[in-house]
Amino acid sequence: MRGEFGERIRPRHYRQTRLVGYNTDFHSAGLFYNRGAIDNHMPLLDIVTYPDPILHTVGRPVDAEDLENGLADAVSRMFETMYEAGGVGLAAPQVGISKRFFVMDVRDEDGNKRPQTFINPQVIHIEGEQIGEEGCLSFPGLFQTIRREMRVVVRALDLTGNEFEADLEGLGARCILHETDHCDGIVFIDRVTPIKREIARRKIKRLQQTGEWV
Repeated sequence: MRGEFGERIRPRHYRQTRLVGYNTDFHSAGLFYNRGAIDNHMPLLDIVTYPDPILHTVGRPVDAEDLENGLADAVSRMFETMYEAGGVGLAAPQVGISKRFFVMDVRDEDGNKRPQTFINPQVIHIEGEQIGEEGCLSFPGLFQTIRREMRVVVRALDLTGNEFEADLEGLGARCILHETDHCDGIVFIDRVTPIKREIARRKIKRLQQTGEWV
C-alpha cells in the first residue's frame, strides 16, 4: 500500500523494528524512545535501506501543492515510524519520498520531546567541529565515525509554509546535517574515507547474504 507521496505503508503488526541511531550513547542519553507512547492505530512506513537508489537521489523541493495535499499526514507517519525504530531523525527519501523534508526529535536535558519538521532545509551557517559515531535507520546496525560541524544554523519551512531558522549545537547539529545530507542524496558512509567506505560495503554485503540486511 502506498500513500499520497508514494511512501510505502505497512500495517503496524508487520513492522520490523530496528533499534539504531546516531550514537552508541543514545540509550544512556534517553534518546531511544518509549514505544508505549506511540499511536498503535497509525500505519507505519517502510524504511528504505541501502543501496536503494533513492538514497543517492537529490530530493525535489516541496511546493505549495504538497503542503496542501497530504504532507502533514506523511510527516505524522514519519514521526511514528522514527519513534518506533528508535531514531532521532528521519528524512523523506528514507521512506521512499524523493522530497526535501525531514523530521527530528532531539530531546532536551530533561528527556522532554522536541519534535521538529524541516521542509526545504538550507544550512546557512556552520562552525566548529565534532567527531563521533553515527548510525542511520537506512543502515541497520552499521556505525561510522563521522566528522561534523558543532554548530549549525538552518533555514526551513514548517508545515504551515512559514519560514523559520533554527540554531543548534552538538547532537542537534549532527542530526540536522545528517538529515539534510539525505535530502541531497548523500548517505553517511559517503562522509568517510574510501577505505572505510569499502569496508562498510563489504560488511553490508555479508549481512545481505545472511539475510540480516533487508
